[in-house]
Amino acid sequence: MTALASPLADAFWATSLRRWNAVCWVLFAAMAVGLVTTAPAGGSKYQAVALLGCVVLCYAVLDRFPGNPVVRPRVYLSVLVLGLGGLAYLGSSYAALFMVTLPHYWMFGRTPRASMGFLGVAAAATLAGSLVRQGWSAEFFGETLMSTLIVVAVGVLIGLWAHSVVAQSSERAQLIEELERTQAQLSEAHQRQGAADERERIARDIHDTLAQGFASIIVLAEAAQAGIDHEPATSAQQLRSIESTARENLAEARELVGSAGQPGPGQVAAGSVALTLRRTLDRFAEDTGLTVDADLADLECDQQTRIALLRCTQESLANVRKHARASMVGVVLVRRPHGVELEITDDGTGFRVEESTGFGLDGMRKRLAELGGRLTVTSSVGDGTRILAMIPLASEVEA
Repeated sequence: MTALASPLADAFWATSLRRWNAVCWVLFAAMAVGLVTTAPAGGSKYQAVALLGCVVLCYAVLDRFPGNPVVRPRVYLSVLVLGLGGLAYLGSSYAALFMVTLPHYWMFGRTPRASMGFLGVAAAATLAGSLVRQGWSAEFFGETLMSTLIVVAVGVLIGLWAHSVVAQSSERAQLIEELERTQAQLSEAHQRQGAADERERIARDIHDTLAQGFASIIVLAEAAQAGIDHEPATSAQQLRSIESTARENLAEARELVGSAGQPGPGQVAAGSVALTLRRTLDRFAEDTGLTVDADLADLECDQQTRIALLRCTQESLANVRKHARASMVGVVLVRRPHGVELEITDDGTGFRVEESTGFGLDGMRKRLAELGGRLTVTSSVGDGTRILAMIPLASEVEA
């Protein structure tokens, strides 16, 4: 099968066949009337009508019952070839039938090779019938042979042109289908990537807000339980901190649900970044009892930068609380020519950076990378830790 055996080619030939059917039935009827009224009486007249009737009957069966197992397209073409040869021998309307049925070779042959094969056999049968009737006469060479060859040549040219058009259209349709399929695959891939990015962002926000708050609540609850008998005032303060942290976590949870995880303006965007960080550091010092030395420049920056700086501070302080066993934390916020820098240091136990695992540092790196910034972690066992977050000024201008 060739490229023509495609849905587009099938639709083309089906449409063409439907349009030609109406013309064929009119022409078949006109030929039958002509044979009955103009042909001389005798056996040849009835034989010609019988041959035409066989062709018309096969065509009717194929048209009315295209899926029948007997009269298939090539069976009809074979009957048509025999009918043309017989009518040419009888000398009755063979030329009219040849021209009427010329498109059928291309409609039912389906491939150029089969179509031209049947057309050639039909031309040969017509010429053979005429030759038997006329002999090697001037009439045969001057009229029959030349007119048949001209009709066949025109039929071949038109048929090849139609097949070429359909082949090009089929190829374009396949290219369009492949393009649409590729676009659908790309769209699906983008959707999957977008969903994965959204899940990662939500997980990072939950880690930076709710998880840190719950961890703080657990530490405060353990401390309050341990000192409730000996230091009731301290335990009471710790219980108030638990309540405050729980309320903040509740507010964070509502914002995550209500605004797809983006912090609301009432939680982060209000005030300068220095004030936002100061409140976080004061709470940390109150809950842990550690000394916090903060040097925070009063910077005006966009909301996303404030969010990133706040989350980096919260994550760093959470790591100090859980792992560092430090006595002092230093925080410096400053504007540099190349951007905004946030430095957080502690005098704790430190760790091997290359061996660190967990979501916190990776989350900070990705959050800063989204703004064009970077995170530098410097630490060694016994020498404390230094966290340096840098966000370029370009992000502020673009915002």
